[in-house]
Amino acid sequence: MKFRIAMDSAGELTEAMKGRKDEYVLVPLTIMIGQEEIIDDGSMDQMTLVEKIAASPDCPKTACPSPEAFYQAFDCEADHIYGITISSELSGSYQSAEIARKMYMEDHPDARIHVFNSRSTSVAETMIAMMITELEEAGAEFEEIIDKVEAYCLEKETYFTLDNLETLRKNGRLSNLKALTAAVLKIKPICRGTREGTIVQLDKARGTSKALLKMAAHAVKRARNPENHFLGISHVNCPDRAKLVRDAILKEIKVKGVVLQPAGGLSSTYANDGGVILVL
Repeated sequence: MKFRIAMDSAGELTEAMKGRKDEYVLVPLTIMIGQEEIIDDGSMDQMTLVEKIAASPDCPKTACPSPEAFYQAFDCEADHIYGITISSELSGSYQSAEIARKMYMEDHPDARIHVFNSRSTSVAETMIAMMITELEEAGAEFEEIIDKVEAYCLEKETYFTLDNLETLRKNGRLSNLKALTAAVLKIKPICRGTREGTIVQLDKARGTSKALLKMAAHAVKRARNPENHFLGISHVNCPDRAKLVRDAILKEIKVKGVVLQPAGGLSSTYANDGGVILVL
């Protein structure tokens, strides 16, 4: 085995990756809904999770993987080992993975291991895994892969728009009045991830379709060398919306390829029913 990629469950493995269990490992976060703890290992289907969140009066909470969980994922015979985590500004997952990397290096001084802070989440982590894989299969050197992927982590842009603001209301980031006003007026926020890994509101629109198309337009305008990168789109229970965004972008620019898939448990928890996440 030449390489292994250990990705926290804020990201999503493609179906092809799931079939290569030695090379791709998902390190689960924990989702807490009321008194129930859910290990985000991909075993719970998206709709069941969305329904549990909607039924709970409390805001869902999450806990990052332990260093020991990452250590176990790193522990293999691969020549090159990579970790990929959600933005360090949003979770302690990156810190856990870094602690595990240092522990692993103490036990295996000759190991070649690196952890990438995605500065994002969801399908952004998938894009990073795909880039690592492509470089590995092309025979790139370990240091070259690190340099190119770290540059990509800074270059890519992440956008999302939310249809359901209940999670923001429940966790206190949106007042009851603002949530009600937004729902009545059908105002949808359009957000972007910064290079530092934080989230800012970029724009807003009245109505879901307008928000999706406006998000796509922002992505097209800000895209850098899109022909060299994949377009990644994940969604929470809304494949038609994801396809609308995909088609709007492909109408304007050419990309290397497209990955369109359901969001994982962690992203579904926060994006909520109807949310769409875009990476370009």
